[in-house]
Amino acid sequence: MFGKNTAETPETSETPQDAMKSPGVLSPAFSNNHEESGDIIAFVGEEVTFKGTIRYQGTVRVDGRLEGEIYTDGNLIIGQKAVITAKIEAGTVTCQGRITGEILAKNRVKLLSPAVFDGTIATPLLSMDEGVMFNGSCNMPNKGERKSKEAKLVVSVEEAVKVR
Repeated sequence: MFGKNTAETPETSETPQDAMKSPGVLSPAFSNNHEESGDIIAFVGEEVTFKGTIRYQGTVRVDGRLEGEIYTDGNLIIGQKAVITAKIEAGTVTCQGRITGEILAKNRVKLLSPAVFDGTIATPLLSMDEGVMFNGSCNMPNKGERKSKEAKLVVSVEEAVKVR
């Protein structure tokens, strides 16, 4: 469900911390990068469907279906089986699943194979594995640069096509 995994099942002596590290819950692509992902404060499991707006601080992992809006200065981790249709504003987005929508990331976006992305991304840093399906557009302003709705023309057309 949604929230911190604190329940221990009678069939196992696995602690909640061990459960969050097991391959069925946290894929190897994410488990070794603790400094970037941080401690997961909330988890949307594979069988969960959530519609609405999520606001949080810290790291959230989504493996289920989510439709709506996500706002955070922290990290959003999207697992391989996740299907997200949303407007996302986050510090860092790391995705192996499917996203349709808009991503505004203050720090970076990582699209890891076999991710599928349809939409727009605005972020200062973007990395994409071979095998990722990217259908959309990307705007990469400098980290401290203000967002502008108008594109700035760097070189005039006449200067760009001059032959000397």
